Amino acid sequence: MGILKAFFNNTRKPKGLLGRCMVGSMNHAHAALADWGLSHLPETGPVEIAELGCGGGRNIRALLRKYPAATVTALDYSEISVEKAKSVNRKGLQASRCRIIQGDVSCLPFEDGVFDLVTAFETVYFWPGPTESFREVYRTLRPGGIFLIVNESDGEDPHASKWLSVIDGMRIFDGDQLARFLTEAGFSEIIVNRNAKKHWLCVLAMRENSSLLENEEPSGIS
Repeated sequence: MGILKAFFNNTRKPKGLLGRCMVGSMNHAHAALADWGLSHLPETGPVEIAELGCGGGRNIRALLRKYPAATVTALDYSEISVEKAKSVNRKGLQASRCRIIQGDVSCLPFEDGVFDLVTAFETVYFWPGPTESFREVYRTLRPGGIFLIVNESDGEDPHASKWLSVIDGMRIFDGDQLARFLTEAGFSEIIVNRNAKKHWLCVLAMRENSSLLENEEPSGIS
């Protein structure tokens, strides 16, 4: 395996020196995408949040900033990602506003109905299923809870397919595919937003009708 392929394969589960480099770059490379995704969420509401596949931890900090009354439980499959996320979020940890653990999205170590909001940035490409993993998210959400998925590829950019041969186990989904998986997992209302110019994708899925979004309209293609 070439050094470039080895580096990008750390996108799935960072490990070793290359994994540390990958995790460090994630926080900067995906910041604009993450902020665009967060802009589709309501300004107030969630108190208990889960950030799944938290990577380098930048979005934990963004969620704590957006929702100052909330606490965030973050999870990642990679020990290196958990280590980096803890380093980035020292203040949040010290203030008991977040906790960061290692775990698997296909078997979440959380009780039923504990979260108001679950987020997944640049990560569902690698989730087992993914319908089965989405069922786990559904299980941990309270009625009216929101699941936010944000992907850099909307599945409609022909140039994005190059990553499939570089990153082992990666799958790119379009909005319709994700909506189908989410419906199969039990979600009752799904809003798909795209940035057509950049091929970004944001999907909001609700467990039952969410009062958090009752005044929000889908933004559509921007």
